[in-house]
Amino acid sequence: MKALLMGWVVLMFSTPLAGLAESTGKLDVPDGPVILTVSGNIDHTNVGSEAQFDRAMLAALPQHEFETSTPWTEGSSYYSGPLMRDLLALLSPECEVVHVSALNGYEAEIPVSDFNDYDVILAIAKDGEAIPIREYGPLWVLYPFDQDETLLSEQIRFRAVWQVMHINVL
Repeated sequence: MKALLMGWVVLMFSTPLAGLAESTGKLDVPDGPVILTVSGNIDHTNVGSEAQFDRAMLAALPQHEFETSTPWTEGSSYYSGPLMRDLLALLSPECEVVHVSALNGYEAEIPVSDFNDYDVILAIAKDGEAIPIREYGPLWVLYPFDQDETLLSEQIRFRAVWQVMHINVL
């Protein structure tokens, strides 16, 4: 089992991150509608000084999944998407805080330490399906609430931004 796990880890970290063009070190350009724009202190861009992602680009990143309930939904569901720390690593930022903006105008500042301390994902799917806007999608900065009771604190809950459209790396 240990050998199998080590093989998976080697494969995961020896495989180029999806969306990063090997020859130029730049991100691929989105083919579909842009659902996320990242700006600010980033090293890898694909449109001007921004990194823009369509759904396929986000889905091509290594995915992480967990089951959790949330303060805003009934019952628990399986959510999946890239880990926020992996998304930031792809863009090579040196930062301590990100500013996340939602379609509905909500904004939150999230310390990057959250992404290292917890398996926070940029959820792109709920129970295997794309998350509709009316159900907090298409993107949701989501904490694994059921894994640690401290994540239900008011401070953390305000960082779980849904309908994400923009991340500014400070």
